[in-house]
Amino acid sequence: MENHYKEYFKLNKNILFAFFVSVTVSAIVAQVLSVQAKYLNSSATLAVDLSIYYAAFSGFFYIDNRKKYLLESGKLDKSRLKTDLLKIITSLGLGEIIYSICRWLIQYYLLTSNYEAYISSALAQSISFVVYLICVNLIARSVKLYKDKG
Repeated sequence: MENHYKEYFKLNKNILFAFFVSVTVSAIVAQVLSVQAKYLNSSATLAVDLSIYYAAFSGFFYIDNRKKYLLESGKLDKSRLKTDLLKIITSLGLGEIIYSICRWLIQYYLLTSNYEAYISSALAQSISFVVYLICVNLIARSVKLYKDKG
């Protein structure tokens, strides 16, 4: 497998693992807050979702890439790290804007359609996640996050 495909695979694996962590916690929070107004439930659940997602993603990404940015001397390759972080933040950030809007609207709609709070949260997050994953991968390719060095 070519190196840049392995890198995309690792990125998507980290995104997927972080999603599973955040969907679980978000569903629990949505159910706990089910007595709140629907717009408050949607907003609070989205905030928890994003916090948990980014914490989990950062941890998984660090574990997979901790040696990637080291020079042979053992020092940190700050230039390469800075360039890649800017591309990752761009990819995730733009995808996150789309994700946040989709998730909030879908969850609010489901809550107003009398779905249980935890189901609304999980469904909204799952549907929005598919859109997010497509966006992140398209943006990552367009900014050449993992261009082939060969």
